[in-house]
Amino acid sequence: MTDAAGRDEDLATVLETVRERVTPDADERAAMRAVVDEVTARAEAAVADLPVSARVVQVGSTARNTWLAGDRDVDVFVAFPPDLDRERLEEYGLQVGHAVLPEGRQEFAEHPYVVGEVEGFDVDLVPCYDVGSATDIRSAVDRTPFHTAYLAERIDDALAGEVRLGKQFLTAIGCYGSDLRTRGFSGFLAELLVLEYGSVEALLDAAADWHPPVHLDPEDHGIASFDDPLIVVDPTDPERNVAAVLSAANLARFQHYARDLLAAPRVALFEAEAPDPLDEAAVREHVRRRGTTPVAIRFDAPDVVEDQLWPQLRKSLAGVADELERRGFEVLRRTAMADETGLLLLELSVAERPAIERHEGPPVHVREHARRFFETYADDPAVYGPFVDGDRYVVEREREFRRAVGFLESEVLLDVGLGVHVAAALQDSYEVLAGEEIATCADEFGVEFARYFDPKP
Repeated sequence: MTDAAGRDEDLATVLETVRERVTPDADERAAMRAVVDEVTARAEAAVADLPVSARVVQVGSTARNTWLAGDRDVDVFVAFPPDLDRERLEEYGLQVGHAVLPEGRQEFAEHPYVVGEVEGFDVDLVPCYDVGSATDIRSAVDRTPFHTAYLAERIDDALAGEVRLGKQFLTAIGCYGSDLRTRGFSGFLAELLVLEYGSVEALLDAAADWHPPVHLDPEDHGIASFDDPLIVVDPTDPERNVAAVLSAANLARFQHYARDLLAAPRVALFEAEAPDPLDEAAVREHVRRRGTTPVAIRFDAPDVVEDQLWPQLRKSLAGVADELERRGFEVLRRTAMADETGLLLLELSVAERPAIERHEGPPVHVREHARRFFETYADDPAVYGPFVDGDRYVVEREREFRRAVGFLESEVLLDVGLGVHVAAALQDSYEVLAGEEIATCADEFGVEFARYFDPKP
């Protein structure tokens, strides 16, 4: 195989090249260690001022020696006694967090925590419960120390290098991250998969031939009551699938690029590059060339964290698409975008319908239902029929909305299955854009439009 510079490459050469790039050097390791020591010391000092005891523990990829060169994320947990009530956990956790990171800001997942910067590293200071096992958790983050301990015993320096390769590959192909926007591979999942197969190459070989659902059970717990395309039973908690967040699309994407890399090894597949954003003129040209009717609902993005926003955007997009389809407006493709504003974009193959629509009633032999249907329309001068077609009563009645835009601009839109925060935003105000009008969003969503109009696996 030949890369852009004309050099022949094999997989081993590619992997070694990437390995050198993603392995933190001695200076970076020393800097990270110094920050962890400083944060830990600050946290332990802050805990000493509390009326309860707590254990300070480093977790995540920096604790497991699997972080990528250039990453600057340090995760430190403060583990409180399990008999502490949730209100006190949050209070003490924030007290320690602000003491450690006085210029930090509060964020919220299942409960609040503090994030800030120390010597160029992004630090998360998170409270959790110091439970006896991962099956006794009281909050989702309580599992994390068990994950760190499990992998620390099993991942040596060689395997850590393989994990970095896996994480870099997943990052480059857009599949890394268990947040609800990405719905990809978490760091823990990537580590377990490399541990399971022993190397990145072995993982890629296996993944290229996976036939979902794929079931892996590292500790042979024997529990398989999951309904996901990839099942990796949590070795510390047999009731949890580590890959539960992973979407079917991202699993398929991983398989595609695994086959691609094996067939034609090249460093480029480990390099993430965002496409150049499209400007208004380019978006208008794509719309003209495709001959479809894109429609978009633009609104102020709800002020909620991304893990709340993106499930609601997807739910809202699906609700709008389903109602458009039900009304005869064929949806070719759809996507959601969000920044300062939210955008539900639906590209329609059919955007306008006739003035009338066919409405089928029950079979004539279903006497009572058929009678009610017939009587409902028998004296209605606005309909054609009722008449018999096959064994059913049928009428042809006036369509409520001839144009998709008419439906989207009506109050009926608010009756579809929308996410609660999206529904509230639309009730305040929204704008419907159609055809080339969507190009006015290019300043905000130029990169997203580039991905939409030049889709990749």
